[in-house]
Amino acid sequence: MKNLSQKKAALLLAATVLCGAVVHAQNLDMIGVNLLRTAVATNVDGTGIRVAQPEASEPTFEVNPAAVGQPASLFTYTSDAGSTNVFPNSVGTESGHADDVGNNFYGIPNGVATNVAQVDNFDAGYFVNNYVFSNLITLNDVVVNQSFTFSELSVSDQQQIDSAYDDYSAQYKITFVSAANNYGEYNPPSSYNTTNVVPPGTAYNCISVGAYANATYYNSIGPTIDNGRCKPDITAPAGATSYSTPQVAGAAAALMQAALRGDGGSDTNSAFDMRTIKALLLNGAVKPADWTNATSSPLDARYGAGVLNIFNSYEQLTGGKHGYIVATSVSTGATHPPTGDTGTVAVLSGWDFNTNTSRSSYDGVNHYYFNATNGAGNATFTATATLVWNRHQYKTNINNLNLFLYNAANSNLVTCSTSLVDNVEHIFVPQLAQGRYDLQVWKKGGATITTNETYALAFQFFSQSLNAAKSGTNVTLSWPVYPAGFLVESTTNLPPPAVWITNNIPAPFVTNNQNYILLNTTNPSRFFRLQMPNF
Repeated sequence: MKNLSQKKAALLLAATVLCGAVVHAQNLDMIGVNLLRTAVATNVDGTGIRVAQPEASEPTFEVNPAAVGQPASLFTYTSDAGSTNVFPNSVGTESGHADDVGNNFYGIPNGVATNVAQVDNFDAGYFVNNYVFSNLITLNDVVVNQSFTFSELSVSDQQQIDSAYDDYSAQYKITFVSAANNYGEYNPPSSYNTTNVVPPGTAYNCISVGAYANATYYNSIGPTIDNGRCKPDITAPAGATSYSTPQVAGAAAALMQAALRGDGGSDTNSAFDMRTIKALLLNGAVKPADWTNATSSPLDARYGAGVLNIFNSYEQLTGGKHGYIVATSVSTGATHPPTGDTGTVAVLSGWDFNTNTSRSSYDGVNHYYFNATNGAGNATFTATATLVWNRHQYKTNINNLNLFLYNAANSNLVTCSTSLVDNVEHIFVPQLAQGRYDLQVWKKGGATITTNETYALAFQFFSQSLNAAKSGTNVTLSWPVYPAGFLVESTTNLPPPAVWITNNIPAPFVTNNQNYILLNTTNPSRFFRLQMPNF
């Protein structure tokens, strides 16, 4: 363990390299990368996106290009000893940890973003001191992977580090993807002395990443020690947060590439914005079976929004940008039921990048109306929506925004996300009855940081169905590839206690955006269902 010195704040902080088992190829299926590459075939691979990889700690921090299957020309290496674009060099030495992180991030063949334009590899101490804490040097990279954490800190020290990261992120529009910390319930500490989420994964504007494997989490759990915010934001399936973090960073780079080339529509600036990318990543995540949240705590303390699935996030990006139907205002603290407007958002899966306004005397409400119907009388829907905004530069607090979902027919509140401290709000409603719904982005009036707040909103309403058809002497099961995360279970009879299993079902193949499973008539199962999650 090496020390990172925060010169500006005169703090001495220990930086911890987060290690663990490295798992590669099978995770690409679990996080939707292989499905994205085969079903969509759009070469979403981070092309043109510059990224950074700070690593603890000097002098052992460097990625060996040969170890990640990339050319040496892709890299620069920087530490207190200098900067160079050749390897090996005199400014540092190779790090096995850095190689493993790189393989999950952009490595060939098992990385998520295999065609990034540049990798700036820093010693973490140099990077934190000379970029984040000084806030004077522009970083040309738009995604920064941080597979290290600081040691256990006081509340004031954590807040000072969070502020430095949030200020730098807001000023230079950098997406920091940061490890939440390894030491959770299923990976208890030994010599390390905290199970808390710690910086840099506690910053408001970062994407804080946990690790999920074998139906358990391997990361520290939230909330943050300062004011009870939800962290981590999301999890990914690697043996430790060192390696789940670059999977999310790679997904962010890939979505940014897709956004810039217009996959999300003509407003590429909005699609590329760090808030939109964060909202899409969180909203596309698949919920583990025991995922839970509360209205005042929008994310699961262990899993965040769930397990990364870049295919789902990409599909929501391609749903396009769709603005609110109507903006209203109500007296501060007053109720805000659905309006009588008849307009409807044209799609059930997509995003928006917009602004909400409130004043000292009123709250602002942006209304998004959806018709969640499909004509099947017994069908239900699942709704998920994620709202993201930033902490403003040099501000201690954040504006208070909330998400509400109302039944537009009877004005009943279905659910809401109303955290007072988070700059992420998230709702998830399975078994939603068919109907018309009002998804509201609400901004508190009264004392505010700014009267206007820019936000990103990702949304999805879906009704997934399993279809069966005879194919010669066989039976074919089929269902749409989007949303991903489902598997087929079967049973021999329905009266309880029905035993649902998966071990007699072959893996599906994908054709024309449909999953297909071909079953021989000798298969003993008679009843089938779709179930989430598929891991």
